Order: sequence, then structure tokens, then C-alpha cells
Amino acid sequence: MSRILSAVAWPYANGPRHIGHVAGFGVPSDVFSRYMRLAGHDVLMVSGTDEHGTPILVQAEGEGVSAQELADRYNRVIVEDLAALGLSYDLFTRTTTGNHYQVAQAMFRAVHANGYMIEQTTRGAISPSTGRTLPDRYIEGTCPICDYDGARGDQCDNCGNQLDAIDLRNPRSRINGEIPAFVETEHFFLDLPALVQPLTDWLGARHGWRPNVLNFSKNLLADVRPRAMTRDIDWGIPVPLDGWIENPNKRLYVWFDAVIGYLSASIEWARRSGDPDAWRLWWNDPEALSYYFMGKDNITFHSQIWPGELIAANGRGARGGQLSEFGDLQLPTEVVSSEFLTMESSKFSSSRGHVIYVRDMLSRYQPDALRYFIAVAGPETSDADFTWAEFKRRTNDELVAGWGNLVNRTATLLHKNVGSVPPLGELEDVDRAALAASEAGFGNVGGLIGAQRQRAAISETMRVVGDANKYLAETAPWKLKNEDPDRMRTVLAVAAQLVSDANTMISPFLPHSAQQVHEALGGTGILAPMPRVDEVEDLDLPDRRYPVIQGDYAGGAWARTPLVAGTPVPAPSPIFTKLDDHVVEDELSRMADE
Repeated sequence: MSRILSAVAWPYANGPRHIGHVAGFGVPSDVFSRYMRLAGHDVLMVSGTDEHGTPILVQAEGEGVSAQELADRYNRVIVEDLAALGLSYDLFTRTTTGNHYQVAQAMFRAVHANGYMIEQTTRGAISPSTGRTLPDRYIEGTCPICDYDGARGDQCDNCGNQLDAIDLRNPRSRINGEIPAFVETEHFFLDLPALVQPLTDWLGARHGWRPNVLNFSKNLLADVRPRAMTRDIDWGIPVPLDGWIENPNKRLYVWFDAVIGYLSASIEWARRSGDPDAWRLWWNDPEALSYYFMGKDNITFHSQIWPGELIAANGRGARGGQLSEFGDLQLPTEVVSSEFLTMESSKFSSSRGHVIYVRDMLSRYQPDALRYFIAVAGPETSDADFTWAEFKRRTNDELVAGWGNLVNRTATLLHKNVGSVPPLGELEDVDRAALAASEAGFGNVGGLIGAQRQRAAISETMRVVGDANKYLAETAPWKLKNEDPDRMRTVLAVAAQLVSDANTMISPFLPHSAQQVHEALGGTGILAPMPRVDEVEDLDLPDRRYPVIQGDYAGGAWARTPLVAGTPVPAPSPIFTKLDDHVVEDELSRMADE
């Protein structure tokens, strides 16, 4: 058994999340975590809403509310949506907690004390119309290296090079299109050049990553420069140093505090568990494994900035240093980045109404229909496109006609002809072959999920489903009721076991329906535990409450569970809802109207 940290990207709390977001960070991390728990590992899955930075401040002012009020509103929306999707967080929290402030400031002090936070005068971008600092990511222009028009002020997604906003040609604000002004300002920079050798050594020892992620990460080291870790803004975590903490307009960079959220969420989880040091089992043990899930636009922060901060806090860069109060913090085992999901061949755009929010999707369709589409056709290693026609086809042809039909047909035959799970009688070669092939699926599917090949894993699971359907067709138990009832019962016992096997394999992908299938075969108890939303008190800020996602996900095993003969099988109900032909036209019309 291993301890496994599932560190899931923090959705930004400036609005509801759309299905492209959860295709990158949400469903893949949950499939992995659910499988690892079933395989016997001790999983800690953490995340929360990212609530600092200029975009929230700008939006809050536009709506006439405080930044905290805006963050509170969308924190609750996001919590409810992710829980409804079935994402099994051990703790989904937020970055405006007292706990997170303390951990982020302690990390800053540790990195600073070891000499890796260096103070420099730089030229920062200012909005001429508001006087507010413009974050690097909110400035676009032409890349000075590859001439790509659309490079951001921190990075060019075309050539992968790190940039400074002042180096862009024809810079413009993404907020209002104006040309930014650049003024001198003092900031703390993470001294990445002093950390480049341990970063190089760490990346050189990574094996089994998705090639695009590893290659991109290694290329980042070709042009390493210090990165600013503070900002001129009044919404964020104060810089915890004398002469700085009193300044109301200097705050920690939102990306500095956001990645620290993985650590602070783990600490909050431990504090709430009653064992405040329990988090150390996942963070200080060299044998523990950690997997970070996100979209490809966040690779830089997870394969360079966050590992660099960890190395600096551990005192293992060129400047040396001492371990922080957090002990020997382990670097990521793997950065699991997905590509982008587009919608009807275009990028998601909330401002243009070209978007499908998670909440809207779940109000009209089953959560497992969305989860299935993401699993089987999502942007695992290349960009993928969501179309309503393909969503309808996948749902009807694969979920309803394939998996749902197998479950319903098997349960109906059991209910009508036996009334319960029959005992296995004398097996024939066809029975033994079907059972052996099904059991082998656990190793095949589990190996693919563990290797972050979820599209291949769900395809292999559906192959197991197809084999079970083929077994039923070949043995035709409905023809045996009168001529050979003993043989009929044996065939139905085998078929029921095949369905049970496939259901365990598919449960990380489709936890909502997996519970229904479990009950369709007469199962009791919880097969696929679901998250819950709890209202909690802030551990450090009196009278403050907020919603979190938590859950008890123990139980189950990634292996065949022999069905108990005599278990009553109730009359089945359809597991999946077939989509009408007009769904595609209706949804496309809705998009056009919006």
C-alpha cells in the first residue's frame, strides 16, 4: 500500500466552471483517486477555490460588491457543482481561510530566510485608466522570440518561453484593450537560477510522464530567470516581512499562494481530522507519491515554480539553507496535464456565451453521461472537441445500448427466471473463458489508469462490457428455461458475475450509475461513495463559515467480488437515459440564443 496525494488544480472563483475546466482537472483526478482507493492505497485528494488576484478584484468592482463577497458567491457555486459531479475530495476548501494565510506566509518566510526570495526593482504594468497593477497574464502582445501575436506577459504558449510583460511588442490589456504603462516598483522574486540545477536533476529523474508534459517542462529550463512573487494590489495575502506587511498595496502573487494551497489544504484536512500532523505522512515521506492534475496552461507553475518553492523551502538550491517548519517537503511524482477541450470547434468563452457550465449540464443530463464523454473522448494528450452530436451518440450507442442494455437485460433475466442470484453450476469452457477474460480486465484497466491512460482504460472496460454482451448472445439463456433450466441458471450466474466485474472496473469513471448497477444485482451498502458538502467554521477566523467538500470513501476492492447465491434481484429500471433526436438541435439553438 502506498500513500498517494492527488493534488487537483484550484478553480478560480470568479465565476461558475464550465465543462472544459472539469475535463482538465476534475474528472481525471477523480477517476485516478477512486481507482487508487479501490486498489488499496491511502489517498488524500485536496483542492479548493483560488480567490485572490486582480481578476476577482476587477469583477467585484464591476458588480458593486467586495472581492470577498464575490469569492464567497462563486466558492459556493463551484463547491456544489463539483460535488454534484461526484468528485471525491477529502477536502475541497479555499484560499481565503486563516489556515491558508498562515501556511502561505510561513512558506514565504522560509524561502526568504534561505535566500531564494530576492528583492529587485522592476517595471510593472499599470492600467492608465484605473492605476491598478495589471498581472502579467492579463497583458497580451507579440512574442519577441517567435513573433506569435497572442503571447501573454508571463509566457508564450506558442514557443513555450518565459517572458516579461515589458518585453512584449504591442502590449495591450486583456481587461479593456488599453496600452499599459510601465512604472518602477519593488518586488520579491523567486531566484529560479539558484534552483535550476536541482530542478534539472528532478525532471531528469521523471519517468512515465506524458511526453508533451515532460518535454515542455524540460524546455522551460532553457531560459530560467527570477520570477516576481509579490504584486502591487490590495487583495491578497500580505507579505510577511517588516516594512512590507504594513503596506496595504503589496501582496503575495496569487500564483505563489495558489500552489501552496495543496500543502495548506492538506494541513487543514489534518487539523479537521483530529491529528494535526497527519498531513506529514503524504508530504514528508519519500515513499509517498504525489500526482498533480491540471490543464496544460498551468504546467509552468507545477513543474517549475512549485517544485522550485519546495526546493527553496528545503534549503537544497545553490544558496543552501535549512529545512522549513514543514520538514522535508517531497516534490511531485508526476504532473498530469491535460490539453484543452473545445466546444463545437471553438474555444470556450463565457463572455461570448460560447460555454456549457457544469451546473447547466447537470440540470439537463446525467452526471455520468458527462463523465463518460470526458473519459472516453476528453483532451488527455491532445486537444479534443465537445459536440452535442457526439455527446448524444456516445450516450445512446455506448452507455445506453452497450453498458445499460447489458445490465438491464441481465437483471431482467435474473428477476423473471430465478428471482435471485443463482449458484454457479457445472461450468463449460465458454463460461470459464468468459470469467477468466473478465477477471483479467482488472489488471489491464487498473494498469492503464495508474499510467494516466484513462481513455485507453475506459475503452478496455467497454471491451469487457462487449465481451459480456457477446457471452449472453452466444449462450442465449432465454432459450434454456424449458429445455435445460440448470444450464440457464449457471449461464445467468456467470452473466451476473461478468456484470459485477465490469461495474467495479467502470465505477471510477461512472460512480453514480455504478451504485445503481450494484443495487440492480441485489447489492446493499455503498459501492461508489459520493462526496458531501458540509458547512464548517474557519479554524482560525472566528464567526466565519464556508462550504467544503468532504467524504468517507473507504471500502471496496479492485478485484472480483463473488456474488452471493440467493441474493434477491429486484425488477430493474433503466440506468441511463436515452437522449432524444431533438437534443442536438435544441442545444445548438440554445447556444445561438445566448
